[in-house]
Amino acid sequence: MENQKEERREQEIVYSRSVKAGKRIYYLDVRKARNEDLYLCITESKRRQGEEGEAPSFEKHKVFLYKEDFAHFTEGLQDVIAYVQAQVGNIEARPEWTPEAKEETPVEKEEPKKKGLFGIFK
Repeated sequence: MENQKEERREQEIVYSRSVKAGKRIYYLDVRKARNEDLYLCITESKRRQGEEGEAPSFEKHKVFLYKEDFAHFTEGLQDVIAYVQAQVGNIEARPEWTPEAKEETPVEKEEPKKKGLFGIFK
């Protein structure tokens, strides 16, 4: 019964993209609301190592962004990214993370082809 309620609350995903960033994965889901409007659901999923003998778990956080707020959100995001870049200079891409790799020794990776946050801001 509870699964049925959960399924009804979940809105239809019409487009999705995942972005791996270290131990985190960001899911960018475009969803369709009951009134047919589209909105963005950003989910951060972070892997948490379980105790010895336990399976790892995932901590999730969601942000819902509605289409009428896209312009303001994008403007604010670009502004804070520009501020950070002005303060620290060029920001290097995070090396690819694997469970086998030690955190102190990053894995070598080719220079990314896309620049900026998620490759959409340059």
